[in-house]
Amino acid sequence: MGDMNTQMLDKYRNDFLREVEEKVDDGDWVKMCMQCGVCAGSCTFGPDWEHTPQKIFMMIRAGKREEVLSSHSMWLCTSCYNCMVRCPRKLPITHIMHGLASYANRLGLAPKDQPTRDFSLIFWENCTKTGRVNELRLTISVYFRQGFLAGVKKMWSLRKIGQGLMKTKRLNPMELFMSHGCKDKDGLRRALKKADEIEARRRGYELQKRGYSA
Repeated sequence: MGDMNTQMLDKYRNDFLREVEEKVDDGDWVKMCMQCGVCAGSCTFGPDWEHTPQKIFMMIRAGKREEVLSSHSMWLCTSCYNCMVRCPRKLPITHIMHGLASYANRLGLAPKDQPTRDFSLIFWENCTKTGRVNELRLTISVYFRQGFLAGVKKMWSLRKIGQGLMKTKRLNPMELFMSHGCKDKDGLRRALKKADEIEARRRGYELQKRGYSA
């Protein structure tokens, strides 16, 4: 590669692009996007994107750090993988979008009151406590995340669904007081803590303090 090409490449690879390459899962693929737009056209949420994937990738290249990390777009991805299947360059677009969402959340830059973000955090907190999801507590936490009155209204509007779940024994009111769990909860916590340590070393993150006990 000639000196001029090297200089142009260095100019192209701004600080934010380097940051994404180093800190975001599969972020080193961003520079391979050729801006064809197939990902946006393949996505079921295409019309609803604040920034389509190829726009996100171009914004990264342009160094628009705040706009990218505060975007709602990454949180819309439903992991259907249409974009990855159809991408001419086989970019791991789904993985990159989830990686950007996770990175934004770690930095505290993710949009506040983002429904998918809120549900993800509530679900993680719920299932890692006992090793199994407590559906009743999960539902209550999601419904009441925007306040007591909003939670009551939500529960009342879906009361028939709740009654149906109880009739089929898919929802047990006693789960509010006694949660089921896996057999080795301490082992689960140790495994999660070890996974956090490995990820922290791999990406250079500070170890997240999730309250795991050794």
